[in-house]
Amino acid sequence: MGRTFSSLRYFNYRIWFFSALVANTGTWMQRVAQDWLVLAILTDDNSFAIGVVTALQFAPILFIMPFAGSLADHFDKRKIILLTQTFQALLAFALGGLVLAGIATTAIVCGFALLLGVANAFDNPARLVFVSELVAPRDLPNAIGLNSTSFNVARLIGPALAGVLVAVVGPGWVFLINGFSFIATIAALLVMRPAEFFTATSPRKPREKGRVRAGLRYVRSRSDLKVIFVVTGVIACLGMNFQLTTASMARVVFDKQAGNTGFSAPFWRSVR
Repeated sequence: MGRTFSSLRYFNYRIWFFSALVANTGTWMQRVAQDWLVLAILTDDNSFAIGVVTALQFAPILFIMPFAGSLADHFDKRKIILLTQTFQALLAFALGGLVLAGIATTAIVCGFALLLGVANAFDNPARLVFVSELVAPRDLPNAIGLNSTSFNVARLIGPALAGVLVAVVGPGWVFLINGFSFIATIAALLVMRPAEFFTATSPRKPREKGRVRAGLRYVRSRSDLKVIFVVTGVIACLGMNFQLTTASMARVVFDKQAGNTGFSAPFWRSVR
């Protein structure tokens, strides 16, 4: 196996890579279906409502993730991911059931978006660090690169599939499919071989208070890190808000339906 796919020779990383591809595809499917549900079904082409739902989904990441990162430093990352993935699966099943039952409202979708954001805030730090336990240190850059590839492939496939499925069976079934996609990650975590984990050999430091504040002070003392944070923040706020505009552009400006929205979403993401 060449260097490009060298990380796939590790059993634990191999099943993690393919399960993450499935789960990420399901997540992108839900995002497109959620936008279309709010825009075309629950409201009268209200783009502001999509913005509110999206804000509620990502606001917890901004406020909770620093504390969640500290939590991931002191507890078993695999168990954290198991809990967060299970919770996200339950949210997807519940929302899908409410939509199929015809009792979903914009307020309900907002509540689910907020809960999903909280789950993601605890899930993301653990997932990002967990990959370092699946491969040897020398293969970590390759593993991170493959993770990025998996994520970008999923965000191309997921919206396109969502557009077709929303048009054929409706957004409720897309939420249910996303719920089942989390089972791939849960199953992968359960079948991993603990003896093959690459855990740190140095003794774990006792938990200290003020670690989040210490991290913020460290970033404030580094001008290079401050530049990275500012640039990333500007791009995230102003240059990557296509999720808010894709559905509105397709439906309001170009008078297209769900299938066209799904196929246009990965196109604009690839352009970015």
